[in-house]
Amino acid sequence: MNFDFSSNPHLIFGPGRLNLLPELAARYGQNLLVLTGRASFMESPSWKELKQSLEKNALCFTLARVKAEPSPGLVDTITEQFRRKNIHCVAAIGGGSVLDAGKAVSAMLPCSPKDSVMEFLEGVGSRTHNGRKIPFIAVPTTSGTGSEATKNAVLSQVGPEGYKKSLRHDHFIPDIALVDPELTLDCPARITSACGMDALTQLLEAFVSTKAGPMTDALAASGLEHLGDSLVRAVLETPGDIKVRTNLSYASYVSGLVLANAGLGVVHGFASVLGGRFDIPHGVVCGTLVAQTTRKNIDVLIRRNEIPGLLKYARAGSLIQGSEDSGLPEDPAKGAGVLIRILEDWTGKLEIPRLGEFGVQTSDIESIVKSTGLKNNPVPLSDRDLAEIIRARL
Repeated sequence: MNFDFSSNPHLIFGPGRLNLLPELAARYGQNLLVLTGRASFMESPSWKELKQSLEKNALCFTLARVKAEPSPGLVDTITEQFRRKNIHCVAAIGGGSVLDAGKAVSAMLPCSPKDSVMEFLEGVGSRTHNGRKIPFIAVPTTSGTGSEATKNAVLSQVGPEGYKKSLRHDHFIPDIALVDPELTLDCPARITSACGMDALTQLLEAFVSTKAGPMTDALAASGLEHLGDSLVRAVLETPGDIKVRTNLSYASYVSGLVLANAGLGVVHGFASVLGGRFDIPHGVVCGTLVAQTTRKNIDVLIRRNEIPGLLKYARAGSLIQGSEDSGLPEDPAKGAGVLIRILEDWTGKLEIPRLGEFGVQTSDIESIVKSTGLKNNPVPLSDRDLAEIIRARL
């Protein structure tokens, strides 16, 4: 058995652990750059307490805001603003967009002032980054992207010729992932829904990936089990339940680990294309397409009579339901169908928007399909299959 596995040098997980950030950042030096989102964290009691603690630890900190999914231009602007400030550590506190921006800024600060991040983006630039960066601490305030566990920063240029591409290097995995579920307690329902469905999609796609292995399977299974009914409960029943939020934070972190090591499937192939062309949140793309895509994958597995693939989908449904101890289903196709019903039920209950609400039209389907890669999808899908998935969620 041979495999490689990438993960953070240091993970700190648990409610209340944000108070360790000043001590952790001080290990690298006095000058700290903090990236945050629009306003929610800055207006919270957590920021007031953190600010006081940073000052007590004699840290000189400056702030930069990330108000949307990060573009190359934003990264270049922040980098230029702080390149001469002798930054010793970058800490990103926010959702996946903030973490990706922080990851990219930490990677670009040591570069020449003449360099743009676009030159190092996969499929856009022609240069390979040398991996040098400023130490980076990732502090997620949502449970979804798993960016705190990955080695790539996803940047978007939205428009008709837009793209969603990665700045990637093994050294870009955050030096420290500081995951404090308390930071997600005030996360709005619509963001909790979209982020949670993103984490679910990442866990599921990595679990059935053609690159999956024993280690990623074990982690993905654990993530699916912890996500269980916690997502629906966090959105519709008990959003202030720290146990529920902790389960989601754990599932999100694990989803980052498994996607980094086993890869993803066609839902994320769609997301790369749609996120570049339309102003649509990544979690919404995943959430609105995962049920329909899973149904299509399972239909193909049934036609090909691929029992191992069906059993994996069936096991995923059992894990989410908390019923794995019941053993393997007598009818794998029927067992896999349980998962489809769960995903379709959640898509409706959580009110995940359709693609048409963001301007995607029937006339766009052909070009979307032509640009969509299957990545590590468990089965091959035809252009007709891909078009049917998109059409069903317009």
